[in-house]
Amino acid sequence: MPRRSRVLSGALVATALLLTSIGVGTVAAGADAGTAAAPVAHTGHTRAVSAAASPEDPDGDGYIPANPPVTGVTPSTKEPPHRYFHEFQANCSVTHTAPDDPIVYAQQPGKSHDHTFMGNTTTNANSTTASLAAGSTTCLAPGDRSAYWMPTLYNGDEPVLPVGPQVIYYKAGVTDYTSVRPFPKGLRYVVGSPMQSAQEFRDHKGFVEGWECGDSFFNVDFPADCPDRRDVQVNIRFQAPSCWDGRNLDTPDHQAHMAYPVVNPGTNNNICPASHPVALPMIEFKMAFPVNGDLSRVRLASGASYSFHYDFFNAWDEPTLRAMVDHCIVGGLQCDARGYDQNHPEAGAALNEHYELP
Repeated sequence: MPRRSRVLSGALVATALLLTSIGVGTVAAGADAGTAAAPVAHTGHTRAVSAAASPEDPDGDGYIPANPPVTGVTPSTKEPPHRYFHEFQANCSVTHTAPDDPIVYAQQPGKSHDHTFMGNTTTNANSTTASLAAGSTTCLAPGDRSAYWMPTLYNGDEPVLPVGPQVIYYKAGVTDYTSVRPFPKGLRYVVGSPMQSAQEFRDHKGFVEGWECGDSFFNVDFPADCPDRRDVQVNIRFQAPSCWDGRNLDTPDHQAHMAYPVVNPGTNNNICPASHPVALPMIEFKMAFPVNGDLSRVRLASGASYSFHYDFFNAWDEPTLRAMVDHCIVGGLQCDARGYDQNHPEAGAALNEHYELP
């Protein structure tokens, strides 16, 4: 059994009253507030205005500045030749579970609800950009040593872990896909909130198809109708913001340095807002959990189904990520984890048969 989140001590509870979270500040009505598990899980992921000091944030103010910052960027309003796809996949398998969160609770092991980690095999509460860069990975591309994690899903008291490489898309979130540039090394953020209400989850800009199983789609709650067949799993797709402020690798709420594209009223194109002008890849989680049939006992470590959220900590090898972004996103292709588009074989691949730069 994974370790459970700890109830905050009295001193920490007092501190927690001063904390803020993105979107909402309390657990929504209708959440499992009457059970013992839900309050602990929610408390274990409150976003602190001031986190603990860490090697990358020695003053503990929550800001990690980019060095160097990206300045002088204006959101692109260009409309390049239409391409239906401009994406590639990062296929990464589960590595481990732990009640750690190196973004929200850096240097504080055991403070979070339980998370399921993918990608970097060394991810824990003490992870830094340097430690991840020195780690190994379960992603098909050895150059992707990034850390990806989400709340652990349980069926009763048994964790349900995705099996095999999971699909993590890197896409263009803006119309001008040629303006997308690679993530800066060390960028990290949280997508969604464990404290969001069911309606906030449904209305979230990252909501794609919600929870789905069999022929049941767009669910806020876990599907009630899920065929009990070996080939059926519970799935979720959820998109991350893709516009960066160019200044911070992290901010106190772990979200303010990122934004979703907005619609340009003049052209009806998707562009980055002026406050976050730098277009980065849009990550989309497409997770498959091997559970079906009766889902009445299925829950997340963070609480109800609509408390789903996830975290990303970039530790890509920089030349490898640039090659994938330039070839697949900027190049308007639909690539696999090698950077190969089977519909356009003439374009070749960004990586070799070992998923490495040639």
